[in-house]
Amino acid sequence: MRSIRRDLLLWLLLGLLLGIAGAAVGTYLRAREEANTLFDYQLKEMAASLTDAPFSAAPPGVLGSDGAGTIVVQIWDRNGVQLYLSQPQRVLPRHAQLGFTTISTESGEWRVFSALAGGQVVQVAQPMRARRELAASMALRTIVPLLAVLPVLGLLIWLTIARGLKPLERLAAAVARRSPTLLEPVGEHGLPSEVQPLARALNGLLERLDHALAVQRSFIADAAHELRTPLTAVHLQAQLAERAASEGERRQALADLKSGLERATHLSEQLLTLAREEPGVAERPLAAVDLSELAREVIAELAPLAEAKSIDLGLNASWTASIRGDSDALRALVSNLIDNALRYTPDGGKVDVNVAPDGERIALSVRDTGPGIAPAERARVFDRFYRGQAGSASIPGSGLGLAIVRSVADRHGAEIALGEGIDGAGLGVTVRFPAAS
Repeated sequence: MRSIRRDLLLWLLLGLLLGIAGAAVGTYLRAREEANTLFDYQLKEMAASLTDAPFSAAPPGVLGSDGAGTIVVQIWDRNGVQLYLSQPQRVLPRHAQLGFTTISTESGEWRVFSALAGGQVVQVAQPMRARRELAASMALRTIVPLLAVLPVLGLLIWLTIARGLKPLERLAAAVARRSPTLLEPVGEHGLPSEVQPLARALNGLLERLDHALAVQRSFIADAAHELRTPLTAVHLQAQLAERAASEGERRQALADLKSGLERATHLSEQLLTLAREEPGVAERPLAAVDLSELAREVIAELAPLAEAKSIDLGLNASWTASIRGDSDALRALVSNLIDNALRYTPDGGKVDVNVAPDGERIALSVRDTGPGIAPAERARVFDRFYRGQAGSASIPGSGLGLAIVRSVADRHGAEIALGEGIDGAGLGVTVRFPAAS
């Protein structure tokens, strides 16, 4: 498992090692530069001290010594005769070039200084290897203490990181203590500024979750209450059918039983539709949907209901109205709007469905000649199981139709407006959807 603490430790130690390596390279380069300056000065002073010394020509093989020193001295007279060579085994140029030069030989690079004074040419040479070794030694003496302290620094970094991650551990423990029945926010006091955004996000999530659970509990309680009534009625109607003394009573009881079953079935279907539209419940991907064609299909399905009540059901949608959405959910929205209008419109009334552009949106409106909804009740008609006063006693329903419409509209980013129906009577519901790009 990946560990933030281990990653931080490894990266910080790697950074320290890179810093130490960079410091070692810098120290070496600086030490070599200072060593070159110092040794160049030394060569110059040595050459100055050897000028005008009383050297005379010596036979080959007896010049100088075989010492292992790092400084090689050669001296010539004005005629080019070699007077002195400190290390005959060293192979250096036989002629001097006045001033400082750097030459390459079989034994490596040499730094050479030559000077002319008093009829003699003095050449002093030193291998560059000696300078590099001195610079490396100086750099090593500087870096070794840092490398020795590195384990101590690693332990200090580990303890510091552990202390810095304590607030996250406290926050995790606070979240672990929460339960579906106790979703109070976690405390933000005393948390570092870097952890507070996480705490605020968790508190927001807990608040939304608490609200969702409360809505779910309320929905289950309301659904159980609403289902109890039609199921009890069906049970009683079944008993009446069993006890019917005549064929007419039995026929009436069976008709009431069938009506009760239809109501219970309709309520169950609406509950399932509303449950499917809850946020986060298996949301299907959005696709292009022709709202005009969808309205035509729904009207064709509900045409028998309109004919049974002699309602003039019309559609005004002569153009393609493309929106992005879930076709099944949109079908439920359109079906509930038209079904509500047909149920509440009296026999011989009128229901108009219109699909038209409205600025950058596409508006679907359903208007009827029913009893309408009083302005004081329009703010509540989208609540689950709420039914307005106008006509609710005589018209069967569950109060879920507009709740489903609101849920589907919210999911699709649509706006809902309630207004007057046809010729100032009834109800008009307009849903404005964002047009598909």
